[in-house]
Amino acid sequence: MVKIDKILLSIFQRAFKSITDEMSISLTKTTRSPILCEAKDFVTGLYDAEGNMLEQTENLPILSFSLGPVCKVIIDQYGDKIHEGDVIIHNDVFSMGNQNNDVAIFKPIFCDGTLVGWSAAKGHQADIGGAVQGGYNPNATEVWQEALRIPAVKIYERGKLRQDVWNLIFANIRLSIVQEDIKAQIGACSLGERRLNALVSKYGIDCYEAHKQELFNSTEKMIRAEIASIPNGTYEGSSMVYFDGKHKGSKFEIKAKITVKNEDIIFDFSETSLQTNGFVNGTYTSSCSAITLTFLQMVNPDIPHNQGMIKPLTYIVPEGTILNASYPKATTFGNHLCPQVADSIFKALGPAIPKRVTAGWNHLLCSLFTGDHPRTGEKYVDICFMGLKGGSGALEGDDGYDHIGMIDASGGLLDQDYEMYEQQTPHLILKHEYLPDSGGVGKWRGGLGVETVIKLGGDNTTMVVFGDGDVEPNYGLFGGKGSVLNNISLTYPDGTVQVPLSKDIVEGIPDGTIYKQIAGGGGGYGNPLERDFKSVAEDVQNEVVGVKQACEEYSVIMTSDLKINVEKTKDLRSIHQL
Repeated sequence: MVKIDKILLSIFQRAFKSITDEMSISLTKTTRSPILCEAKDFVTGLYDAEGNMLEQTENLPILSFSLGPVCKVIIDQYGDKIHEGDVIIHNDVFSMGNQNNDVAIFKPIFCDGTLVGWSAAKGHQADIGGAVQGGYNPNATEVWQEALRIPAVKIYERGKLRQDVWNLIFANIRLSIVQEDIKAQIGACSLGERRLNALVSKYGIDCYEAHKQELFNSTEKMIRAEIASIPNGTYEGSSMVYFDGKHKGSKFEIKAKITVKNEDIIFDFSETSLQTNGFVNGTYTSSCSAITLTFLQMVNPDIPHNQGMIKPLTYIVPEGTILNASYPKATTFGNHLCPQVADSIFKALGPAIPKRVTAGWNHLLCSLFTGDHPRTGEKYVDICFMGLKGGSGALEGDDGYDHIGMIDASGGLLDQDYEMYEQQTPHLILKHEYLPDSGGVGKWRGGLGVETVIKLGGDNTTMVVFGDGDVEPNYGLFGGKGSVLNNISLTYPDGTVQVPLSKDIVEGIPDGTIYKQIAGGGGGYGNPLERDFKSVAEDVQNEVVGVKQACEEYSVIMTSDLKINVEKTKDLRSIHQL
């Protein structure tokens, strides 16, 4: 029996986190696609021999639940045929993957011949085969139209590259850069392998196993204490998804029923709409990730991310619903159902824990550009991250964050560097600014969205649009109001204007076309007439809020030199508050 040392327990926890952070830094420095090295659309993690989470670094929170389930699939599949030096690749959404483009690498970690853990890295690849370059195909109805499926397969066995398997995979992927990024993921996993091996070797396997289990137990106690602070009961909330990519006017409900009983919580989405026959479906893993990341925003942020964190959480996401589509449905859009999942959870728990929920975040509306770069002659893929990042919802005591992005990114998705963007694509950025008046009004206002204008370069550019938020704006809470709608438009050189659908492919876009995007802000929280005068004035002076909105929504009168007319403001507010 190993005696638990509380200081050593903390050392193990900090060491696990340090290792996954170092793996993350490695990927940032060695990947080549802007989706990875700039936007940081990836996750790194460590898992024990049974696939239980030791720690993760989730640069993108939607990946928070995406590696552990796959690790268990791999363990079940290979059994005792897992060897030191093996490297396993996986993306298959029908064996616990979350999205086709999110490709995972797993490496078993042995210490003195004993399997003690796994290192893993999952990142969004610039291409993954399928019918459309870049991986997003709004016309898809089945998985083969979206991507190359990669069930768990060894690309290295006992340290030796399986060249035939490597060739088979990458013969079906358009861009050579993907091979280089997969090599970077292997490198990050090798780094994690070395670091965990050194840690276990230093303290011994028995000590590691005992302290690992105690870490799980202590984390479970922490999360159970958080759940216990929520009043017992059953709470319901819902949100809507608009247009499945095939049937105009189609809409679907995501409905959450959340049951809290003492220290356990059940997230039941059984009453959610059935799966679509179009592009808009999710997977079990993507939906559970959305549930997890939303719940984690309502609890102590210092709780370690390991298996103990998710043990008290029960997920009910039935197969055949829009959140867990059955084989062989299209599911690439699944990650982007996270905002609607979050909305339903916040609306459900808002009355029970009003101080821990936010108003609505802006939903994703995104453009992916592909084409041939006229200066280099090479193919490129770019997701316009800078244009899609709207504002977050406000909460009691705080305004929302400006230009943070959708809730499934929660600030982890970084902007592109302007100069690098203009080198890597043939496009020219004309405008990228906060959008005044885009934050939902309230006692605490929503975060600002952005306006982005780009002059597209190169002939025959293809644009894929995917997202939501162009039909219904996000919502405010407790008297706060929502924001503005998302919008994308193209103005062609001849003056013709096209507004694409929210799931669309636009081909043959000519050189010189002007692309304009509005990403809405977050929802407001609380009665806007209760917002502090000075806060409104500062927002007006900083061009966050216009003079007109200050008057009409906040009942604050500004003078010509942008100072508060206190007497008129008090009189106007007294009238509006009657």
